Amino acid sequence: MSSPSSSSSGGGGVCPTKAQAAVESLSSILPSPLSLSSSPSAAFLLTSPDVSAQISALLRHPSSGAGDNPLCRWLYDTFQSSDPSLQLVVLRFIPLISGLYLTRVTQRQPLAGFEAVLLALYAHETTSRNGQAISVTVPDLSNPSIYHESSSPQRNNSTDLNIAVISPSLEPHGTVRATRRARIVGVAMELFYSKIWVMPVESKLDFCEFLEVWAGGDGGGEKHGRIPMPWELMQPCLRVLGHCLLGCNEKGKKMGELHEKASRACTSLHARALHDLNPKAMLAVGSLIRLIKIEKDGSDVDHTEIPPSKIISYLIALDVFYGIPKTPAVGGVDCIEI
Repeated sequence: MSSPSSSSSGGGGVCPTKAQAAVESLSSILPSPLSLSSSPSAAFLLTSPDVSAQISALLRHPSSGAGDNPLCRWLYDTFQSSDPSLQLVVLRFIPLISGLYLTRVTQRQPLAGFEAVLLALYAHETTSRNGQAISVTVPDLSNPSIYHESSSPQRNNSTDLNIAVISPSLEPHGTVRATRRARIVGVAMELFYSKIWVMPVESKLDFCEFLEVWAGGDGGGEKHGRIPMPWELMQPCLRVLGHCLLGCNEKGKKMGELHEKASRACTSLHARALHDLNPKAMLAVGSLIRLIKIEKDGSDVDHTEIPPSKIISYLIALDVFYGIPKTPAVGGVDCIEI
């Protein structure tokens, strides 16, 4: 597959010039011309409901995604402009592009345009990370802290670290093969999650809509749109889903709709995990469902008191989300027995 040729990135111009060129180029693609200001900005493209609605409608068209699709070419060129504010505009539509791509790929439709956009994001992340994995150091909760006590003997070697891999290392890919598809889309979702706090709620609604479809609905069985969900795709999706459920404090109709859709997606994903007998997914999604129930209960509790069962659940979550091979015992209780 050959990537679309650059046509609107305006090589070498300053950011305002790139934004203006991107807006003017997009205006020639959309069905309804944009009402342009004297100095259009990337923020206009990111936040305008009219722009988002028109782009979403074009992407959802049955013939979208082909290699010669003008909108896919615009998205590719816009991300390749290397302007961070314009790249946000492309990231805003990643849930929709990923959802449409993964649900259509089994129908053998021409999707080179979608693949070019996803590969552009993957190549960007591979270059910025130099192919290295992303890891974090997770605290050893078998040692006491200001939040909990431990009855197990404290080890003398305090330098022992639990290294958790959040995102595995990346290898350069120039094409999307079936064996690489989940990883490439998963990296795109990681990039979306890294900027999720500035994304409009509509992009998160798109994500929840397709996640429910990918899972196969409440039954978790064979349904239209159900796709394979290996951990390299499911893990970044769970992070986005967690934000949609618990990371939004604003009130309003849209936020209520987001929470409702996220809850349905969580239920469908849990049913899918049970159907597939996937222990990692069962534990991870089960933790999100428990958090939803806690939020609904709203009971008055002292959150500074962490009973052993909660600590154990937290440690299991670390096992699931970050892939720590062995969970330490807390309070004399081996977490493996839970």
